[in-house]
Amino acid sequence: MLAVALVAVITVLWWVCSSWREAVCGRGAALLPGVRAPLLLIAHPDDECMFFAPTILTLVQGQRPLSVLCCSTGNYYNQGEMRKRELVQSCAALGIAPSDVTLIDHSDLPDSPTVKWDERLLSSLILHHIKEKNVDLVITFDESGVSGHSNHISLYRAIRSLHSSGQLPEGAVIRCKKCYTEPC
Repeated sequence: MLAVALVAVITVLWWVCSSWREAVCGRGAALLPGVRAPLLLIAHPDDECMFFAPTILTLVQGQRPLSVLCCSTGNYYNQGEMRKRELVQSCAALGIAPSDVTLIDHSDLPDSPTVKWDERLLSSLILHHIKEKNVDLVITFDESGVSGHSNHISLYRAIRSLHSSGQLPEGAVIRCKKCYTEPC
């Protein structure tokens, strides 16, 4: 009798744990059916882990070939070279191959919480990357930049401008940090 009760308890626990794991791990993939080439668009090295690690892990776990486009070296404290290496290492730890990480080092895109990046320049660089990688999903910051950082907000404005002007490839979808389940 005790053995039957033990088997019943183990079976129920297994079912509960399996259901919970599927609900947690499978949720992100279910929200993005048909996505083949997602892009994480970030402003600085460390944004990938500070703001997007759960999203990255969900996409990577779902066997999606995620690429990262980082639009500055993060040189605010003159540590750009170190932060470039850290970005690649962080992405590797999250399951993104170094060959799928692109970092833009442009003098007109400085890491600064007070500098608004040039929307035309940024839009041009982003669109080129989207077309080159056949991106069909862009994940980035919302209109407040999550943390209010001007560079984060610039990314939102640039991708929003591309979307509003119809320049994104047909079928490309945008998702922002605050609104994963609905378009921005």
